[in-house]
Order: sequence, then C-alpha cells, then structure tokens
Amino acid sequence: MSPGEKLNPLPDSFLLQPPAFYPVVPYVTTIFGGLHTGKMVMLQGVVPKDARRFQVDFQCGCSVQPQPDIAFHFNPRFHTTRPHVICNTLRGGCWQAEARWPGLALQRGSGFLILFLFGDEEVKVSVNGQHFLHYPYRLPLARVDTLGIYGDIFVKAVGFLNINPFEEGGREYPAGHPFLLNSPRLEVPCSRALPRGLWPGQAIVVRGLVLQEPKDFTLSLRDGCAHVPVMLRASFTDRTLAWVSPWGRKKLILAPFLFYPQRFFEVLLLCQEGGLKLALNGQGLGATSLGQEALEGLRELRISGSVQLFCVHS
Repeated sequence: MSPGEKLNPLPDSFLLQPPAFYPVVPYVTTIFGGLHTGKMVMLQGVVPKDARRFQVDFQCGCSVQPQPDIAFHFNPRFHTTRPHVICNTLRGGCWQAEARWPGLALQRGSGFLILFLFGDEEVKVSVNGQHFLHYPYRLPLARVDTLGIYGDIFVKAVGFLNINPFEEGGREYPAGHPFLLNSPRLEVPCSRALPRGLWPGQAIVVRGLVLQEPKDFTLSLRDGCAHVPVMLRASFTDRTLAWVSPWGRKKLILAPFLFYPQRFFEVLLLCQEGGLKLALNGQGLGATSLGQEALEGLRELRISGSVQLFCVHS
C-alpha cells in the first residue's frame, strides 16, 4: 500500500458481530446468528517460525464433552517434507475421508489474511487474496454456530461479515441484523424463572457482550425462599472468577480469566448428578457441587453486572 493510499473501512451494517483483536489461542467463540449462505469469516495473523500445524474449526456447538461435530476442519501442516492443508468433517466422533491440498500458500514467519466464504453448497478459502481451495459441505451449514482456532498460530484479528460488503445495491447478500440486544427481556439485571428446577442434562446458556469499563458480572441461582445456593461472580478489578457460597466465602476458579472488555462471551452451566459443570467460551472450567434435591429446588436465574445480553437460555 502506498503512503497516500487509504484503507476502505468496513461499513458497520455488514459487520455481523464485533471483531476480536489479538485473541489468545486456543480461541473459541460463538458465531452469532450461526452460519448461512452469504457469510464470510476473515482471519488475519502470522505463522510462527517454528510452527508445526494449526487448525480452524467451524463447529456444531461448543461443548467440551462430548466433542461437537465439526462441519469444516481447515488444518495447515508445516512440519512435513511437503507442507499441505488437510480439510475434513467430524461427525459423531468419527472423522470422514480427508481431502488434501498441496502447494500451501502459507509460510512460516509470514503474515497472512485468510477468507472463508460460505456459499450454497461449499466453502471457498482464499489466502492473501488468491483462491486456494473449495470444500463441499458434508453437514448442514445451519448447524454451525461456533468457531475454534487451535495450534501454532498468532492471530491478530477475527472478523465476521457479509460477502461483498462494498458492492452497493447487491441483493444476493443483504446486510444481516443478528443481534437482539435491545430486547426488554434481556435488560440487565435479568431474571428467568426455573419452574421445574434443574435436572441432569439440562443446560443454562448465557451469551452477551462485556461493557467497555466493566466492574463485575454475577450469575446466581435462587431457590423458592430467595436463598442463593449457587453464585458465579467475575471481578474485572482483580480479574478473578469464583464460586461464592451462601455465606459469602469465595472458591476461586483457577483458570485464565476469559472475560474481556467489548468482547462477546458465552457461559455454559451443565447440570449433572451432584452439581454443575462450567464452561466459558467453550473452555471447561471445572464444576461446583450441589445435591440433587437442591438442584431441583432452584426456581430463578438472575444475571447482573457490566454486560449487555444477547441470549439467555435455560
């Protein structure tokens, strides 16, 4: 780019969710609104000089166990005699027949810009402005709702937008409006009734956006007497995540703090016999103990703090 040349900024109406800048790998994030024809995912970064391999997975869910299906697995490999890319699909825990592309357009120690363009029947991948491969869908595109990035890769930015954002008047890829952030039902503090309590296999999913100058975030589960046997609290001041007992005692969750200002998040609480499993942005963070009788007695979910909610599912 010449010194006088200016970058053409992306119109806000084509950005489907805020981009993530310099995320920590492994990085797992929700694709808000899921995937459909006309979406594009941009990945900008650098391949480390000692890289062996990395992968970009378009997943059907973000569960930790069992492993979710992967509709499109993009896996560059640098450590072989002839660097190449493997593409595949994981269905029901089993990999399908892999597809291999030689002539890898990525190099160790170099920057890159990869575009994943999702069409009616296949995904097309370009690297640094040049078409590289296409891969026919083996699972329905509509099932994909999660992006996972793993391995030897330094990511500068991840963006989600509609294809051809600069083509005015185009009807093939209309601007998307996937957010429901202004719904009165999602105003914070937010409350949801749990008429039957919690049972093994039931999941609570909370998705939202951390505000620019956050202080804290609290998710609490209350029983019929307004007692709070379960409380999860994130403190942005000291960057800690903890379970808080009914008596105010904290049990710190010894894991990287995964809440970031102006970044989207997903909290998953999975009910199982004897307690609740916790996952944040697809990363399992352990569990808290609670008897089955106490779980069944929970009647309300409350969410408060420095967040803007996208969805609450219980």
